[in-house]
Amino acid sequence: MKNVKHTAMEGRGALMQSNGSPGKPSPPRTLVETRNLYKWFPIKGGLLGRTVGNVRAVDGVTLSVIRGETFGLVGESGSGKTTVARVIMKLTPATKGQVFFDGVDITREKGQSLRHHRRKMQMVFQDPYASLDPRQSVGSALTETMRINRVVETRREANRVAARLIEIVGLNPDHLARYPHEFSGGQRQRIAVARALAVNPEFVLLDEPTSSLDVSVQAQILNLLKQLQSELELTYMFISHNLSVIKHMSDRVAVMYLGRIVEVASTERLFAHPKHPYTLALLSAIPDPDPSTRDANRAVIQGDVPSPINIPPGCRFRGRCPYATQKCADEFPPYVEVEPSHWIECHYDLDLDPGELERGKTDLVPPP
Repeated sequence: MKNVKHTAMEGRGALMQSNGSPGKPSPPRTLVETRNLYKWFPIKGGLLGRTVGNVRAVDGVTLSVIRGETFGLVGESGSGKTTVARVIMKLTPATKGQVFFDGVDITREKGQSLRHHRRKMQMVFQDPYASLDPRQSVGSALTETMRINRVVETRREANRVAARLIEIVGLNPDHLARYPHEFSGGQRQRIAVARALAVNPEFVLLDEPTSSLDVSVQAQILNLLKQLQSELELTYMFISHNLSVIKHMSDRVAVMYLGRIVEVASTERLFAHPKHPYTLALLSAIPDPDPSTRDANRAVIQGDVPSPINIPPGCRFRGRCPYATQKCADEFPPYVEVEPSHWIECHYDLDLDPGELERGKTDLVPPP
């Protein structure tokens, strides 16, 4: 894929020259950012179809993805991860808030301006079979993407780049004439990755790209993604509920609960010293192969996730948190930096371990 890589590197080199002196490394730059992002889905009722409520799927999310990193977003099903992804990619309009790409507010962009940024932002979906047109051959899917976005000038060049792309993701050029139903799940996901790379993106959003695959195939796809990131200088946002995968792939991790970010830290720090009770409960759910320590290291939280239609006041995790106090019910928790680059949404700076979470015993210390 020399032509594709060459084009991508030229554009990124120009950006580096405009923001730093030649020969000197540029400081870390935010590529993707959301500020106070909301996405509410209205509930209609009555004869006139009036709005009687809202599903608050995303409820004030602020996050940033640094150029060149893999930013992990984790949370249980229904926490709003995929909705955040769809709003960032402009597949779903935001209710309010802002989305920035490379410093440009793209929240309300349309037409040619949006197309320009969409070339730089691509998404790999959870179900590759649903995201590929069953009536379109692999070669047609790849070349059509390149022609629409004017990445290539001729059909012959598009076919050549498509053949190279399909080789890079571990398939054979002969596969270009086949259709999605003729491939296995892992092969379809490789095709989805190739399609995302066809327009030389800078940012790739991966929405649980391995959740529907066998474990052995998962490892192949994850290793392929890391290799491509290194070779093409890509920036990833990786969404998953599998913490083992997040740990393997991510540089930083954000934990999402009921439409809010409750903790953000480096991967190493978050897995070693979680500060939010919900994060610790997620970490303790990772399967432990040692039966002698399996139960001792498990922190079990009680209760169910509140409805996103009727979110309780104060801290939305308080109904399941063993440390909850009256303050948690009366006041919305602040979003504070308890350690360098380690942020939590909580009234207290907790020193957590699995046994204490289950018993609800620890010292409650307000964050600095």
